[in-house]
Amino acid sequence: MMGFPQLSLVPLVGLQYLTHSSTLLSSPWPLASGLQQMGISQGDVVLLLLPNSIYYPIAFLGVLYLGAIVTSMNPLSSVAEIKKQIADTKACHAFTGPENADKLQALGIPAILVPENALSGSLKDIFSVFYKLIYSRCYLALRPVIKQRDTAAIMYSSGTTGVSKGVMITHRNFIATVAHFVRFEASQYEGSSLDNVYLAVLPLFHIYGLSLFVMGLLSLGSRVVVMKRFDVNEVIKAIDRYKVTHFPVVPPVLTALTKRANDSLAPHSLKSLKQVSCGAALLSMKTIEDFVQTFPHIDLIQGYGMTETTAVGTRGFNTEKLRKPSSIGLLAPNMQAKVVDWNTRSPLPPTSTGELWLHGPGIMKGYLNNAKATLSTIDEEGWLHTGDIVFFDEDGYLHLQDRLKDAIK
Repeated sequence: MMGFPQLSLVPLVGLQYLTHSSTLLSSPWPLASGLQQMGISQGDVVLLLLPNSIYYPIAFLGVLYLGAIVTSMNPLSSVAEIKKQIADTKACHAFTGPENADKLQALGIPAILVPENALSGSLKDIFSVFYKLIYSRCYLALRPVIKQRDTAAIMYSSGTTGVSKGVMITHRNFIATVAHFVRFEASQYEGSSLDNVYLAVLPLFHIYGLSLFVMGLLSLGSRVVVMKRFDVNEVIKAIDRYKVTHFPVVPPVLTALTKRANDSLAPHSLKSLKQVSCGAALLSMKTIEDFVQTFPHIDLIQGYGMTETTAVGTRGFNTEKLRKPSSIGLLAPNMQAKVVDWNTRSPLPPTSTGELWLHGPGIMKGYLNNAKATLSTIDEEGWLHTGDIVFFDEDGYLHLQDRLKDAIK
């Protein structure tokens, strides 16, 4: 049974705001209607140039509900970077914060200003358009017919070549992310997802944060505490104050948390934390050992996914009898994988090292305006060539070794 999602924002000044779950569930629909009245229609591209915010899911889901397409960016991007992505995607409108309003105005892109948190009084004035959109009682004049193969988002990734490209992600891909990444993982553990509290410091404009916090966890009814940016001291305060149980991270965050705990930590600090999951890059054995020694009560897992797979790939899973925090986990449901010799492209048996190929419902539609790069990444049978060197052990756990371009130098 689906619960009611909640999001809290924890700015670095120490204040926090909680959105009412009914607002979160209902706001995307009137927002979609308002965008339609502003002239945005199915297939148009809307830029989300936003930091982490409790309103990020509302803007994202509102655009998708209209049948329009989201393209996201780091809000710290330069004018040149923004201009390039707008030109590539043909974005016609944007959601952004006040700090980027002038950049978009100079580029001729109409922008809707979005607050970081719930505001009151005169501060609401500059965000009046956004508030009018999410609190209006308007509904779509004509509900678009959206197909699973339709593009839902264009996310940028360096992919397997190191050159940034627009990854076209479909509605089907996002359904796979919610079902086979987030919801399946939750089903492997005892207890209700309604009791879980997640801390979001990962950027919501990247596929990892987007998959977890903007879509997946909301479908479970878990509570999400949102931080605008990472600060290790504020992270510890947020974990203790909100009784955070799950903390998805990247390696530098995990390292900083371990170091901070070893420097000095209150006796009862971080005791609510049950699991830390790490992705985006491989953890060294020393980093793993240091963390496990420092936090023996916390379940440490790693996972693997790419923007091109909509974050669907593998997830770690430890049991009392089998603990493998150094692996990147077990293959997600409905995903196929094979390890191939990178010279002959012949499949290799378990424990052999080779390039990882993936096939399944999370695989992207292709690269935007780049058929050559698409054909070099996804073959005629639909296998995505990841460029990562891996092996499967005797228990079916995947282990990441290297990047192909580094291994063959």
